[in-house]
Amino acid sequence: MYPLEMEGNSNPKTTNKPKYSKFTQQELPACKPLLTPEIVIAAFALIGALFVPIGLASLHASRQVVELVHRYDASCVPVDDKVGFIQNSRTDKTCTVTMTVPKYMKSPIHVYYLIDGFYQNHRRYVRSRSDKQLRYKSAAHLTSDCVPEGDTADHAPIVPCGLVAWSLFNDTYTVRVNGVVTQVNKKDIAWKSDKNNKFGKNIYPSNFQKGRLIGGATLNESIPLSEQEDLIVWMRTAALPTFRKLYGRIEKDINANDNVTVVIQNNYNTYSFGGSKALVLSTASWIGGKNNFIGIAYLTIGGLCLSLAMGFLVLYMVKRRYVS
Repeated sequence: MYPLEMEGNSNPKTTNKPKYSKFTQQELPACKPLLTPEIVIAAFALIGALFVPIGLASLHASRQVVELVHRYDASCVPVDDKVGFIQNSRTDKTCTVTMTVPKYMKSPIHVYYLIDGFYQNHRRYVRSRSDKQLRYKSAAHLTSDCVPEGDTADHAPIVPCGLVAWSLFNDTYTVRVNGVVTQVNKKDIAWKSDKNNKFGKNIYPSNFQKGRLIGGATLNESIPLSEQEDLIVWMRTAALPTFRKLYGRIEKDINANDNVTVVIQNNYNTYSFGGSKALVLSTASWIGGKNNFIGIAYLTIGGLCLSLAMGFLVLYMVKRRYVS
């Protein structure tokens, strides 16, 4: 009897040999181009020819954006006791700033608040939230990840819980253009995916900002979280300590040399951690807001590739080598 045969069975024993295919045996046809001088020069020239126009277009679009930035945290509080002033609930925190528009601003004009020195990417801060609680009504009690802002003194769950929601930005802006009050539209300022997928339509705030320490803004308990767009914008934490978040939009053009007066309720405490605040008015282009980095990066890479292509071409023409 042969080794692969079993007694009473004339069929040989099957093996674990895989089915033959050119893919598993790495026998598929392939093409491996040689890096000849002609190919290298053409590749660098092509990349440069593509990147330089993109860089020029991006830089031009960025420079078409009209942006006004006004820092107001230092001018809206007394110099000697900033923290005490901002923590005192009896002080009038109204502050007025005036800006002159240098160029025509086409609507929509985006209104941002800019914060510097706030590390929203800190591990303990980012983890202090409950995404399930924000989405599902049955998960209101899931506050174990929200310490120290998970429950009230009576052990009632806070919705939304956690430090991220607790520190919600609460400065307000009232805009006047040439003395006329201009509405700031706060509708659709949050990402649609966040509104539909991360915040429940039947989840309402409860016990929020009712503890011993008040962090930031309060929430209307009659409005579901999916419609609290200021909260949704804030809950998308920033990766860097300097960030801006959308406050609203002005749906009206502003002409050059117009005076924009903003009445600010300076409530948010950036003074205790040495941060700063600024108001930003900005138009937008096809690449977004003002961002020269993209255009400069494309121009740098494109120019470098064109320089390499020219250098290699000169070397190739001067010291040509022939393949036998």
